[in-house]
Amino acid sequence: MWTKKDNKLTRSFTFDNFIAAFAFMTQVALIAEKMDHHPLWTNVYNKVDISLSTHDKGDKVTEKDRKLADEIDQLVR
Repeated sequence: MWTKKDNKLTRSFTFDNFIAAFAFMTQVALIAEKMDHHPLWTNVYNKVDISLSTHDKGDKVTEKDRKLADEIDQLVR
């Protein structure tokens, strides 16, 4: 579930291992590039933390962020 905190949508994802986490990040990267909307994220072993905000709107949550969050959610269903 995404949480709105500090003008960002945030969510953590945990996978079985690093390969699964990296594969997820690759899928997100392809979607983000197509949308021209890129996440702030970190990865440590099997965990991926993502923060979304729209930089050109003053780092606030916009419909672009909600749409990207929805697309990311489709990957883990």
